[in-house]
Amino acid sequence: QVQLVESGGGLVQAGGSLRLSCAASGRTFSNYVVAWFRQAPGKEREFVATISWSNGMTWYLDSVKGRFTISKDNAENTVYLKMNSLKPEDTAVYYCAARPALYGLARFPSNYEYWGQGTQVTVSS
Repeated sequence: QVQLVESGGGLVQAGGSLRLSCAASGRTFSNYVVAWFRQAPGKEREFVATISWSNGMTWYLDSVKGRFTISKDNAENTVYLKMNSLKPEDTAVYYCAARPALYGLARFPSNYEYWGQGTQVTVSS
């Protein structure tokens, strides 16, 4: 079983940047697909981005393409989400999730088995 811990959230003005981190403990990410989701108050949890640890393949929500970048650090066993040009509508709790790599990339919360506790991102206008 893999445990996920997110960090890096905070309050930022519109147009600013943040980098979220998702660190794994218990196991390495080497056999997993890792994703970021977000959930705003009163809304469903929404896919943001995902990355395959083995081949680096990525997939993004259309509204974050060109602004957000998901990446991995093998040595640190950590996945990052760099968020640039942030908008107020990006405000949400951001969650890291993982699923076994043999199932491939996916964008639905029900596809993911392991979840972190979430980190709040607030973008002020």
